[in-house]
Amino acid sequence: MTPRCFAAVDQGASSGRVVLGRLADGRFELTEVERFETPLIETADGLHWDAAALRRSLLDGLAKAVEAADGALESVGVDTWGVDYGRLDQAGELLEQPFAYRDRRTEGLPARFFEHFPPDRLYGIAGLQVMEFNTIYQFASQSRDPRWDEVASVLLLPDLANFWLTGRRAAEVTIASTTSLLDVRTRQWSPELEDHLDQIYGVPLRRVLPEVVEPGTVVGRTRPGLLPRDLEVVAVGGHDTASAVASIPAVGDDFAFISSGTWSLVGLELPAPITSEASRKADFTNELGVDGTVRYLKNVMGLWVLSECRRHWRGQGRDPGLSALLTAAEAVPPLAVVVDINDQRLLPRQDMPARLVELAAETAQTLPDDPAVVTRCIVDSLALAYRRAVRLGAKLADRDPQVVHIVGGGCQNKLLSQLTADATGLPVVTGPVEGAALGNLLVQARTLGALSGDLADLRQVASRSAATERYEPGRFVPAAAWDRAARRIGEDPA
Repeated sequence: MTPRCFAAVDQGASSGRVVLGRLADGRFELTEVERFETPLIETADGLHWDAAALRRSLLDGLAKAVEAADGALESVGVDTWGVDYGRLDQAGELLEQPFAYRDRRTEGLPARFFEHFPPDRLYGIAGLQVMEFNTIYQFASQSRDPRWDEVASVLLLPDLANFWLTGRRAAEVTIASTTSLLDVRTRQWSPELEDHLDQIYGVPLRRVLPEVVEPGTVVGRTRPGLLPRDLEVVAVGGHDTASAVASIPAVGDDFAFISSGTWSLVGLELPAPITSEASRKADFTNELGVDGTVRYLKNVMGLWVLSECRRHWRGQGRDPGLSALLTAAEAVPPLAVVVDINDQRLLPRQDMPARLVELAAETAQTLPDDPAVVTRCIVDSLALAYRRAVRLGAKLADRDPQVVHIVGGGCQNKLLSQLTADATGLPVVTGPVEGAALGNLLVQARTLGALSGDLADLRQVASRSAATERYEPGRFVPAAAWDRAARRIGEDPA
C-alpha cells in the first residue's frame, strides 16, 4: 500500500520540530525531518519571540518535509504552546515581535483586572485557571496602546503560522480557549469579554479577533511558490496539548492524562466544561479539545524547573547530562526534600537552584547544593503535584480514573514516570513521545479522508503507531510516604 504523507509542525516554547507522517496499513510512521530552537529576544520593553526565526524555521522545515516525502506530501498542520499572539496590520505585517508569556509585564494584573470584572463571572464564561500570562491579561497590559488603531487582527501563534502559509486569518478553537476570552460552552468568542476589554482597556477585540474554526477545518492552500509543492493547510488541535491528548492510546474514558514537557498539563477529558465555584476555587482549567471535548486540567510547572537548573549548572561546568543526573537522583533517598513545584516564583528565568533552596527553607527543609539531590527534589515534587491534580480533578468531575497516560517528551523520564505511578496509586502508561505531532497528523489524515471515525477510532491508530511502557504503583515509594511529604509543604493529603 502506498503511504499517504502529512507534515506536523510541533512548535514548543523551547524547541520545535517538523515531523513527516507516513500512513499505511492503519498506522503512522513518524520521521523528524527538522528540529530547531525557539529563540527569545530581550529588548528594552521586555521578552519577545523571534518571529522572523519562527517563520524561517517553519518554511525551511516544510521544504525538507516535501523533499523527504518524494512529492507525496498532502498537507500540514501546526500546533504550538498557548496564550501568546502577534498583532498584524492590514497588510499582514507584525506591529512588534510577539511578547513571550514569561515576560514580567503581566505581574499583578489579574488582581487589577478583577477590580472591574468579578473572578467568578470570568470563570463562568471562560473556565480557565487564573495565570498571570493568560492572553486576557496580556491584552490588559497593552491598555490604551495607541497602536491598537493600526491592528487589523490578532493571531495566536499556530494561527499566525497558518496565516503565513495561506493568507487566511482564523482562530482555531483549542488555542483560542487558552486566552480566557472564549466562552467554553458556545466555543466562540465571548461578546461580554470583548466589550469589557474595549470599554475598560481600549482593546478593540470585536474588530481584531478573527473567526473561530474547529480542528479539521481546511484553512486553505499554501501561497503559490511558497514551498516546492502546494499543500493543504489544516487547522489541527492548535494547542499542542490538544493534539497530544488526541493521540493518547486510551480505550474508553476512565483515564487521567499528563502532557509532559516544559509544562505539565494534568487532567481528565470530559464531554462538557465544569465551571462550578468549587472548580474555580480549585483553580482548574477548561481548555477545549478535538471533537468537542474539554480538557479539564491543572497547569503544573513541569520540567522547566529542571531545564533551568541544568542551564545554571552548565554555566558552572556542573551538568553531567540528563541521563546521568536522573541515574544519580534515583540513588537519592525519596522525598527527602519536596517543595510546591507550582509556586509562581519558579516561573521566570533565574538562578533556579537557589530559588528551590529558598522554597525548601520556607517549610523548614534543607536542600543541599548537589545537582543529584536537587534533581530528586524536582521529580519528587512533580510527582506530588501530579498526585494532587489527578485526585482533585477526579473529585470535582466525579470520575474514577483507572490509569494515567503520560504523553510528550517528558514520558521518557523513567524515574518521574515510576514516581507518578507510586504517587497516584494508579498504573501509568507512557507514550507516544511525539504525542503532539501524532495527534496533529491524525486530525489531518481524517480531514483529507485517509482516516475516518471519531476520536476513539483515531486513538486506535495512535495505539498501533507508537510504543508505550507501563509502570505499576508501589515499586519505589509507598502511599503513606507521599501523605507525609504532602503535609510537609502544607497540603492536605486527602
